[in-house]
Amino acid sequence: MKILVLGAVGFLGAQVREKLRKSNYDFIPVLGSSKIDLRDRNQFKSLLDDNKPVNVIVNCAAYTGGIKFGLDYPADIFTNNMLININMFELARIKKVDRIINPISNCTYPNNARILKEEEWWDGDLDDSALSFGTVRKANWVQSWAFERQYGVNTINLIFPNMYGPGDHFDSIKSHALGSFIHKFVQARKNNEEAVTIWGTGTPIREWLYVEDAAEIIIKSLKVDPFIEPVNVGIGEGISILELAKLVKKIVGFEGNIKLDRTKPDGAPHKVMDNSRMVKKYKGWKPPTSLKEGIKKTVEWYNKHHI
Repeated sequence: MKILVLGAVGFLGAQVREKLRKSNYDFIPVLGSSKIDLRDRNQFKSLLDDNKPVNVIVNCAAYTGGIKFGLDYPADIFTNNMLININMFELARIKKVDRIINPISNCTYPNNARILKEEEWWDGDLDDSALSFGTVRKANWVQSWAFERQYGVNTINLIFPNMYGPGDHFDSIKSHALGSFIHKFVQARKNNEEAVTIWGTGTPIREWLYVEDAAEIIIKSLKVDPFIEPVNVGIGEGISILELAKLVKKIVGFEGNIKLDRTKPDGAPHKVMDNSRMVKKYKGWKPPTSLKEGIKKTVEWYNKHHI
């Protein structure tokens, strides 16, 4: 089995690459657009030709970020991701790739959904902050359905919640809330600041998945029985943004206050995933890392690499 890992230099891709290495798989890491521009069909085709035969593509390539990034760059998000997806499926068909493993964000769920169930994936509108990226990822699933139906291309579609962990984005533009909180609280402690400000009302509920657990289920997906329907991957529990901030504050050791900037957007009000289909498909497997444990590991990594 020869595995092509797209986006292998990115947050999720780097963890997938490391787990493949430790498991002695034969894989080819695609280390960013500076090496291979996956939006360019000819470059993508040359990549497959140079490494043939490729049996599996793991698609960790994505152009995305947090709420602000989604609101500020919707056209860039749509265009860049759509070009990658179109090239990937068409070339996988032509080159007879056996399987595509395709991570999808849970921002693809309707804005008004509370418990995110796969059978209700299409039942409503997306939040404005996720409309561009979420729509592309839903179209990505339609691609997988169409190519499986017409050409027999086998795709495993995994719906992930927000991920966090070593190697995450920690800047205010591309980071999700948890990465941003770690950066803010660590820096506030370091600079003896009186308070840390977080966006919105603090009430939205979010589920978080430790990135090494996400990489683990991708490795398991190399050999799982094929299925076309999307599968939620998560712990099945959520935490409010304010309670998350308090947890990060405690783990970091910041003694100041938390302030809410209610002029900033919240995003969708409630995103917690039903993981029962995952448990069935993956024979009882659940993400092993607790939120508290994962945050501790991420703070340790941040302190080592960013201070």
